[in-house]
Amino acid sequence: MQTHTHTTTDDQHRAGIQAMFDLVAPRYDLMNDLMSMGTHRLWKRRVVGLASGSGTAVDLAGGTGDIAQLLVKNDWHVTVCDASQAMMKAGRERGVKNANWVAGLGEKLPFSDNSIDLLTIGFGLRNMTLPQEALCEAHRVLKPGGMFLCLEFSTPQAWLRPFYNWYSDHIIPRLGAAIAGRREAYRYLVDSIREFPDQETLKAQMQRAGFESVNYQNLSFGIAAIHQGSKAP
Repeated sequence: MQTHTHTTTDDQHRAGIQAMFDLVAPRYDLMNDLMSMGTHRLWKRRVVGLASGSGTAVDLAGGTGDIAQLLVKNDWHVTVCDASQAMMKAGRERGVKNANWVAGLGEKLPFSDNSIDLLTIGFGLRNMTLPQEALCEAHRVLKPGGMFLCLEFSTPQAWLRPFYNWYSDHIIPRLGAAIAGRREAYRYLVDSIREFPDQETLKAQMQRAGFESVNYQNLSFGIAAIHQGSKAP
């Protein structure tokens, strides 16, 4: 009985988040640009810069294809995997070239074991219902020696926190209301950022999922961080 309740709650959570992304999809990129003053694009370039070589890549929770587009330019064969059809539709309409688009959940990836050279996820892990399971799935589908790169909001340095919290509480929901007409969606985003584990905790979670050589680099004084790990060769 216990398990069933747990699953139902997970499914409801998942459905709620999916519905929210379907609603904000048309203005999602514009909102990201405004909220981060364009910085998210620099952060994403930084992620792609860490992905050396080329091969098969999956951009999980890839949404409108920002990271996928950069990977394609660097000769990767990219599949965007996202739970929201509306987000992927927005990406295709925006003209992201030469990527495949597959609907799928991070906790249950539609790829076979040891089949992917690189798996990236940008601002998607905190929207997973079961992030630890999603990390284990990422590890499962990577080839031995494959690389995992996760860009996510994190815990800023102490001096910056009061300003950052004020901005998150007052500015972001107002922008969400004005630009996307969805104050409640951006309220959720602020809360999800706040509840997300800090840098060291996420590092430990990745190690628990089986990743090796796990490290991270802070971006913008810890407002975001890139966590990197690999599957043992």
